[in-house]
Amino acid sequence: MRVAIYCRVSTSDQSCSRQERDLIDYAHKAGYEVVGIWKETVSGVKSKHQERNQVMKLAQHRQIDGILVTELTRWGRSTLDLIHTLQDLNHWGVSLIAQTGTQFDLDTPQGKLIASIMASLAEFERDLVRERVCSGLAAAKAKGKILGRRPGQRIKSDRLAPKVLEMVEQGSSYRCIAKELNLSKTTVFQIVKRHRS
Repeated sequence: MRVAIYCRVSTSDQSCSRQERDLIDYAHKAGYEVVGIWKETVSGVKSKHQERNQVMKLAQHRQIDGILVTELTRWGRSTLDLIHTLQDLNHWGVSLIAQTGTQFDLDTPQGKLIASIMASLAEFERDLVRERVCSGLAAAKAKGKILGRRPGQRIKSDRLAPKVLEMVEQGSSYRCIAKELNLSKTTVFQIVKRHRS
């Protein structure tokens, strides 16, 4: 079995050396062929994980059969991210293997159970975030804070609004207007919507 070793720490004062040593030892005992070791120092919540992306490319091109990590928190940025990457890996026939010996293969009954539990947790996590955002917005409005864009923040679209409305009146399609005025179709739609409301 060809595996990629992936190690991650969150801050520069931490080191990947223990993870690397433990995973090499684990791979040797399990009889895996290590094709490479990818290490990075990046917070789990950051969206840019360059080394992890390289490992995902290997998986996509089916150059590996598995990815070794010390624990799931080293791989997934969130429950939702973990679910999405597991689904991608499953589609490519690649397993995510934690050092505990747990193999996340969504084709197995155990994998399906874990995936469904994690999907429920991800939905719960999304609901909590949505609830916090709505609560924060309501609190800001109650304090008199003005939300959304203010006049002057849409400089280009505000400047071109009269021309857009004129072209709409002449029967031009949103697509034609967008192309002629170098705007997106969405911007044209929003200009018309603001004018009508």
